[in-house]
Amino acid sequence: MLCFRLSRHIADYGNLSQIMYFYYLLVSNQTNHKSQTSHKSQFRPMEIIKDLRLAVLIDADNVPYSNIKEMLEEIAKYGTPTFKRIYADWTKPTVSGWKGVLLESAITPVQQYSYTSGKNATDSAMIIDAMDILYSGRVDGFCIVSSDSDFTRLAIRLREAGMKVFGIGQKKTPVPFISACDKFIYIEILKAEEVSSKPSAKKTRGRKAAQAKAAEIPEIVETPAAIAPPIEKVDKELIKLIADSVNDLADEEGWAFLGDLGNLILKKQPDFDSRNYGFKKLVPLIKSLNQFEINERGTGKNNIILVYVRTKR
Repeated sequence: MLCFRLSRHIADYGNLSQIMYFYYLLVSNQTNHKSQTSHKSQFRPMEIIKDLRLAVLIDADNVPYSNIKEMLEEIAKYGTPTFKRIYADWTKPTVSGWKGVLLESAITPVQQYSYTSGKNATDSAMIIDAMDILYSGRVDGFCIVSSDSDFTRLAIRLREAGMKVFGIGQKKTPVPFISACDKFIYIEILKAEEVSSKPSAKKTRGRKAAQAKAAEIPEIVETPAAIAPPIEKVDKELIKLIADSVNDLADEEGWAFLGDLGNLILKKQPDFDSRNYGFKKLVPLIKSLNQFEINERGTGKNNIILVYVRTKR
């Protein structure tokens, strides 16, 4: 295209200086166009960060089926479940309770017969499927729902491959499996939230009686969010964990950003969760300890507040 335009102007003008000047303008315009395109590609508007694509693999032999809804809701906080599979020998009566909830939750059951009495063959099937999914390249992370330490090596291998690994299991889960995950959530806190969020029968009867006595328009009462009973006690080890993490991140004045603090604590202790101690969030837990200062700083943008923490002096 450049040669065509140049030859055309040679025929029209025949003046070498004019031709060279025109050539300079063409080259400079093309260079500016390329630089502007490159500039726009580097500084295009911020894209929406998509959720992690998660493969959810459930060991039906080692987790209860009663909280599957709460488990999936918890998993949804960290990503989108693209694979949802559950493994068991479905001919056994011990897993019959799962059958009623699989269709509601769109979970694919995987049948694995026990080849030898007393041996669990479902673990091997689950591990093989996990590796197949890993090499398919269609997920960003895994959620292993089990209380069995046999999946410790699997979790380590998945993290070595750059995957995020979330674990969900009972409080009895062995420490090695918990430590092998990026984050581990106890089923008990999900169960406790479900129980605490349901009104008691006595309160329900009292509410119905009050509504019966009320006038045409019933009164709407907002109830506070339920707080799950603690499954762990606040002890010196917890206080030391938080204090050491604050000191690791502190600036010259001793302040540490709350977001960085939560991430560091989770790296040190994957099963840390403020709900374990009866608090919905980390800030109320830290405030209850009375050993830390909280500083909320406004940014002036959309009412965004940044929270900083430091040990009391």
